[in-house]
Amino acid sequence: MSNLMNILKKELKELFRDKKSLSMMLIIPIMIPLLVLGLSALFESQTNKPLEEYNTIGFNYKLSDIEKGIAKDLNINVVYDDSNNLKEKYEQNSIDLYVIKDDNKYIITGDDNETTSYASSLMETYFSLYKEKLQTEYLEENNIDVDSVIDIITVEKNITEVENFYANYITTYAFLFIIMAITVSATYPATDATAGEKERGTLETLLTFPIKSKDIIIGKFLSVSLSSIITGIVSLILMIVSLIIANGMFDIYKDVDLMLSTSSLIFSVIVVIACSFLISGLCIAIASKSKSFKEAQSALTPLTFIAFFPGMIAFMIDVSSSPVLSMVPFLNYTLLFEDITTGTASFINVFLMFLSTIVIIGVILAIIIKQYKSEKVLFSN
Repeated sequence: MSNLMNILKKELKELFRDKKSLSMMLIIPIMIPLLVLGLSALFESQTNKPLEEYNTIGFNYKLSDIEKGIAKDLNINVVYDDSNNLKEKYEQNSIDLYVIKDDNKYIITGDDNETTSYASSLMETYFSLYKEKLQTEYLEENNIDVDSVIDIITVEKNITEVENFYANYITTYAFLFIIMAITVSATYPATDATAGEKERGTLETLLTFPIKSKDIIIGKFLSVSLSSIITGIVSLILMIVSLIIANGMFDIYKDVDLMLSTSSLIFSVIVVIACSFLISGLCIAIASKSKSFKEAQSALTPLTFIAFFPGMIAFMIDVSSSPVLSMVPFLNYTLLFEDITTGTASFINVFLMFLSTIVIIGVILAIIIKQYKSEKVLFSN
């Protein structure tokens, strides 16, 4: 135990003395608030687009008095011209949409883009109101009770919003960035503690002491894991702070509480710790087989994508968590975090995630300890 603690102290001293290691622990966590606030601002601008950006509509006919009244009420900027000129103006972005009248048929014309989509919705409202006005006039001219026809049925909405799309999107992607931060923070110290020591020749000196290879590996693993856990916790704190700020700043989160409950925070910390242990173990295992610092960095680069993409793809195709998926490395962390944020996390899934992580780490450490008994793996020359 004393040998293990001495190795751990040695690795931690080297870790916290190294400015590059410390910077790796903090760079990506600082990006998480930028991600949360930046995406929130983007979503806000898309959902609350100013009317002036899509209300210039071209017509190839003169509006009736009824239409002029509706256009005024909806703040539509009316442009008159023939069909060909309207098409030109639309292509030159002078108008946002144009309407072609053919007898009693009205054709809303434009391309499939964001501005046209807003303008199209505006014109659908316009023609819905125009149609209702014409129907009302017709019924009144024929002495038919308007209410008995127009309001023949009543429709009310009673739909409970289970979750806010934007809130779910933001929190999930913020957590994916936490996984990326953990991976990046583990890569450099794991490389330095294994391939770096081989390259510097300090590993040979270390092996002259009466220390078991098991103590060396576990000490290095724990130091890298501690670095990853610190990064993960800092990232989680910054994510929560930025979510609280976004909650009060943007209307898209109106009536939504982005703050995690106490139990959700505890589960989130457990997921972060489990993820940190697994990634640290993989980093140590991969870097141990490398003969140089540069070779180890090249070998560890794909791990960032392997850790990040399974969760991102699962979120994009809406994969739900299950006991089986709770044991799949990397995928399980994102799925469980989604359940945590929506308050549907299962104790069984959390237990299976933690159990599978412990088993995988045990296997990884056993392989590394065996490697450290081989001179071919230990020494670069």
